[in-house]
Amino acid sequence: MSAPRIDSAALGSLAGAAAAILHLAGALKSTPLGAALPVDLTLLAGALLLPLLAVLGLTRRWWLHPGLGPPLAGAALLWLWLVLAGSWSGSRAILAAKLPEVVLLAPVMLLAGLAVGADAGARRLAVAVTLASGPLVAVSVAVGLATGQVVLGGMAGTAGPDMLRVQYQLAGLAIACAAGLSAVRLVESRGWAGRLLWGGLTALLAAASLLPGGRTALAALVLAVLLVPALRCWSAGAPRRALGWVALAALGAAAALATLLLDEDAASGLRTLERLTQGDLEGSARPALWRAALAWGAETLPWGLGTGGFTPAAGHGERRGLYPHNHLLEAWAEGGVPGLLLWLLAFGGGGLLLLLRCRQVAPARVARIAALVLPVALAAMVSTDLGNRMVWFALGLALSIGVGARRV
Repeated sequence: MSAPRIDSAALGSLAGAAAAILHLAGALKSTPLGAALPVDLTLLAGALLLPLLAVLGLTRRWWLHPGLGPPLAGAALLWLWLVLAGSWSGSRAILAAKLPEVVLLAPVMLLAGLAVGADAGARRLAVAVTLASGPLVAVSVAVGLATGQVVLGGMAGTAGPDMLRVQYQLAGLAIACAAGLSAVRLVESRGWAGRLLWGGLTALLAAASLLPGGRTALAALVLAVLLVPALRCWSAGAPRRALGWVALAALGAAAALATLLLDEDAASGLRTLERLTQGDLEGSARPALWRAALAWGAETLPWGLGTGGFTPAAGHGERRGLYPHNHLLEAWAEGGVPGLLLWLLAFGGGGLLLLLRCRQVAPARVARIAALVLPVALAAMVSTDLGNRMVWFALGLALSIGVGARRV
């Protein structure tokens, strides 16, 4: 008897599934299945990802677009600068937590995004995991809130406010990414069965996004559903269809929102809608944090406060949760002029490359990458800090538009 042959090239594609699980681990741990695992899902997915990335790298031939050079150099120099800037930081606890994420985790996540976004098999599995995760997280949130026993990953009454806030943001982002992908499948469908399936799933995910309370996630879902299918049509050379989709989706969203606002019973319990309509926007700490980040960046020119130094300087002590809540402003306040310029080179260059290459790459690939990137990109401008792995994975996905991969 001959032993079964393992297809190493197919095995490498599993890196897409592992990367997507690691990317969405914060949200998946809010589900009963994720919470019941005997090991931490983040550590498990990370341990699986590293060897699978090695296999993926060794079983493909890679082609790199010259436009990748500036943003990749910007990212590498930003990591180096943040290490150097830590030498004059006023923080110890935040610095000790953030630097390993920047130096060790961020490069791996960027590399994972590059490889997964470039390889067709890995990208297909990453999309499948994300599409499955969105409904799973949505159902878990709905059941947990309805029963009063589980509140976004923690037992009712035991989870702190900061933990709950992070959990509903992550849950909302997972739902938003899945909704964008579902909307892309909707515009790609040729028959009514497919349109009803994907249209229904997109509508259910949109409704689920009203439950957790995350306003950023809701905005990300709306933008993903409006813009990503339009990008799919436009990159395929159908601008009229793209405009038609935007108009149709906008009218549908406006009609659904108007119905909910006019019917108090229907809107009851929709925490996201309540936060939008009950004046909670004025109570947000973000504007004050943004102003403080701008001021401290200007006051400490040209080098900035140092990595992790914003929170102590702003008078909040070593409480990491009160970071500037804007990637650009954080780079400015803590990294000074070099941090700002390197951030613009890395992330601005990644966004520019995606826009410039979207008409030169297969429309289906462009749309799927955009659906995974857009919600996280929006979150980076109103939440998350420079150590967040989701943002670096999203940057890698955006840059993957300039990478080609073929099986050896």
